Amino acid sequence: MKKDTVCIIDDDPIYVYGTKILLNYNSNFCSNIVVYEDGQEALDNLGSMIKSEEPYPEVIFLDLNMPIMNGWEFLDEFIKLPFTIKPVVYIVSSSIAERDIEKAKSYDIVKDFISKPLSFALLEDLFQNS
Repeated sequence: MKKDTVCIIDDDPIYVYGTKILLNYNSNFCSNIVVYEDGQEALDNLGSMIKSEEPYPEVIFLDLNMPIMNGWEFLDEFIKLPFTIKPVVYIVSSSIAERDIEKAKSYDIVKDFISKPLSFALLEDLFQNS
């Protein structure tokens, strides 16, 4: 199912570039892509959208290891925002630590923990099931 807006929160420009190419492929997945390089920037901007009742991303791909505010810190603050509709959050990380996978399951807003890199087939599966 095609989404209007997808958000990528990640400080790795190569990962962001590759993910944008996958998301834009034939425009199958989304119409718009919003990118933030750290959790604080994302929280500030997404929080403003939500509080002012502007449209906000329906899907968020969140990295864990970032400068300024990491993915866990972002999630802890993001879940406090007044959503009308919860976005779907996928943690996308190079970490394969079991503690990170288990911690991700403790957040209701997190749909899944995905090991980098994303693939076209994986995105197809995610968007068909969201």
